[in-house]
Amino acid sequence: MSAQKSASRTKPVSAIGAFVGFVGFSALAGLLVTIGVTPAIAVAGVTTTSTIGVFESLPEYIEIGDLPQRNEIYAYSNGQPVKLATVYDQNREELQYDQISDQLKNAAIDGEDKRFWDHGGVDMTSLVRAGVGSIAGGLGESGGGSTLTMQLVRNIKMQQALEQPTEEAREKAYNDAVEQTIPRKLEEMKLAIGLAKKYSHKEILTGYLNIAYFGDQTYGVQAAAQHYFNKSATDLTPAEAASILAIVQSPNTRNLAKEENYAANKARRDVILKSMYAQKHLSKEEFDQAIASDPKDYVHLTEPSQGCQSAAGNGAQFFCDYAVKVVKQMSQLGGTQKERDQAWRNGGYTIQTTLDINLNGQQKDLLNKYDPNSESRLQLGSALNSVEATTGRILTMAQNKDYDQSLQSPPTATSINYSVDKEYGGSIGFQVGSTYKVFTLLDWLKAGHGLNETVNGTPHNTSRWTQCGSTITSPWAPKNDSAGERGQFTVARATALSVNAAFASMAAKLDLCDIRQTAMDLGVHSADEKTELNAYPSSILGTNNIAPLTMASAYATIANNGTYCAPIAIDQVTDATGKQLGGQPQQCKQVLDPSVAATAAFAMRGTIQSGTAVGAQTPDGTQLFAKTGTTDNAEQIWLVGASSKVATAYWQGNTDGAKTSLRKYSSGAGYGTYATQRAHVWQQAMIPINQLHPADPFPTPSKTALRGNSVAVPDVTGKTADDARATLAGAGFTYVDGGAQPGGGTPGTVSSTSPAAGSLLSTGSSVTVFTTDGSQTTVPQITGKNVSDARSALQGAGIRNVALAGDFAKGDGGNQCTVAAVDPGEGTAIGKDATVTVQLFGDKDGKAPKDCK
Repeated sequence: MSAQKSASRTKPVSAIGAFVGFVGFSALAGLLVTIGVTPAIAVAGVTTTSTIGVFESLPEYIEIGDLPQRNEIYAYSNGQPVKLATVYDQNREELQYDQISDQLKNAAIDGEDKRFWDHGGVDMTSLVRAGVGSIAGGLGESGGGSTLTMQLVRNIKMQQALEQPTEEAREKAYNDAVEQTIPRKLEEMKLAIGLAKKYSHKEILTGYLNIAYFGDQTYGVQAAAQHYFNKSATDLTPAEAASILAIVQSPNTRNLAKEENYAANKARRDVILKSMYAQKHLSKEEFDQAIASDPKDYVHLTEPSQGCQSAAGNGAQFFCDYAVKVVKQMSQLGGTQKERDQAWRNGGYTIQTTLDINLNGQQKDLLNKYDPNSESRLQLGSALNSVEATTGRILTMAQNKDYDQSLQSPPTATSINYSVDKEYGGSIGFQVGSTYKVFTLLDWLKAGHGLNETVNGTPHNTSRWTQCGSTITSPWAPKNDSAGERGQFTVARATALSVNAAFASMAAKLDLCDIRQTAMDLGVHSADEKTELNAYPSSILGTNNIAPLTMASAYATIANNGTYCAPIAIDQVTDATGKQLGGQPQQCKQVLDPSVAATAAFAMRGTIQSGTAVGAQTPDGTQLFAKTGTTDNAEQIWLVGASSKVATAYWQGNTDGAKTSLRKYSSGAGYGTYATQRAHVWQQAMIPINQLHPADPFPTPSKTALRGNSVAVPDVTGKTADDARATLAGAGFTYVDGGAQPGGGTPGTVSSTSPAAGSLLSTGSSVTVFTTDGSQTTVPQITGKNVSDARSALQGAGIRNVALAGDFAKGDGGNQCTVAAVDPGEGTAIGKDATVTVQLFGDKDGKAPKDCK
């Protein structure tokens, strides 16, 4: 329901109506005399018995109460509070009596209720006079002789109407409040008498000036002065004060938001000014100057900067919206959600948030450059979120789209906050890809495994898994993101290179539910807050939809030595009286052993140094760790990492559910495709963060942590297959026959193992053993030997076919007839039936020497 309704309604006056109205008000005057609530004014020959009964049945008390005021939202700039936004249910700023100019007080009293200081809420003289202009069942524009106290009653009831929970209830309550009938007037009078008994005249006048509606969604004299004159209500001229009070009786037709209303406002303003002059509240000079003025000369319409849409700071609107939603759930505002909603509507709160408005603006600039919201080839979204690791305080919440709450946002804008859960921003999150691998890594370390342990990184099928303590059959053979990525990897190297098959090998040795629980311990949950995190084999590669803020907080836990701090947006809440109510409590809990966190950080430092996040290291040398994430079709791209002080999540992807690859398109910013730019963008985000939040080096993991409970593969080279089987079993490994391969040595003996001797494996791991078929040998070292010795060495190595080259190498006079070169070269593995050609030294000219045998 629109608040832009006049509190008075005009009806035609007839002679009969005037007479009936006069009789009604005369009876009312007699009633008031009888019950002794106003100064004695004798009205003869009036019967009051029945009227007393009606009057006594009406409510007696009404409270001025807390009026809706503005809520001020603050962020930080260079460590100092700076206003972020003004958010209010009604545009109002409540003032104390001494803060309101005398001109306004005089204009209100002289224009509306000259005997205000003398009566007890109801003025009988005005009341009887108003009866002459009334009709039966209704009252004229005079409002029925309403005093300021009676008008305050009506405004309070109008305000209460606007606070009803439904549109229908608000409409009915509002109509009841402004209805101008004798029963309604009786109620107003009795409540006004009650107000006058409970409150002083100053309190009533202050309440009236703070609550009155002044048109154009503006409430109270301070908001009106700011809106219409761009100044405080403390500093108004007589003309300005009278113009504001001129609006009260007809806020729709006399407000100063439109020039077409100026004439009507001036006409009523001049009546008020004349009354102020008559009451000696203006000098002749002041009066003449005010009367001569024109509203167009002093109206300076200033639009209120209201709501998060108008939040200060580059790209801070989404955080503002999130902070408002958070604070409205805080217990500081009330014990129930209904109480909290009402408290927020009443307003007057100052909210100090955690946002660093400068860092947030810098990150918004990065996203504007590298993920422009003007991209039309795909529905591209992106976000940067930075969280203080040791507290959970949210420092930034930037995204590439602009903030727009309209029903039809342009393609460059949205009301959806990509950074947070659906409850707070409307997003259901995004698949996080390999950034989720960190939870497998953490669970791996928690189970006693080490970073130097070797796992199979070749794509392979795994059928048996452990899920919540039970063995399940679920064949799965994930591919690696990089073609040709095969072989054995240490866990450290597999983490740096993000090898899918290696993490499948790791997960196969763990419980999938334990991996999920590790994620949950670090605050991870689905962004829709209803879907449980998956615990399937494929989920270890990041198939869950999670919000960027959630991932930043999880990685902050690793940076914070294993202590998880839930993200917080509110540092302090101060109420309208200036009382500090506290902010969101820091909820920090140790969820990882510090040594596990340190070892994981060490592994992910390798991602930046020589892995998938090369280019993310900042020039200042701050130790950083990170993990990249890429979904199957590269439609979602991530990089999440941290210093020891601040964690930052960078996400970019399709916002419409499409599978458009970010490896195919570029912003043209000079760092390749959207997918390949992530390390640079993240680096640029962290450079100013490191300056403001200097970080310490991460703890160095112990040798025990790096090794874990792994065992070195024994060297069984040259052993028979049976001896190798026994040796491996004794070390706790399972023997796998890899078959015979071409090789030298005694046929049937071990030529090699996979993993190789010395590799670290967890007990129970399989070791593939390869034996030699004896068909190969190695060309021995024969350079410098004479022909006879060279032939003997070759034959001794099992090489039966030896040939001498037809040409000779140039000699030095002393080395003729010795071996100059051999083909294949020395040390080369060859079949025993292969031919080896030997070249000898000749004379100085390279000619055949004599007697060379």
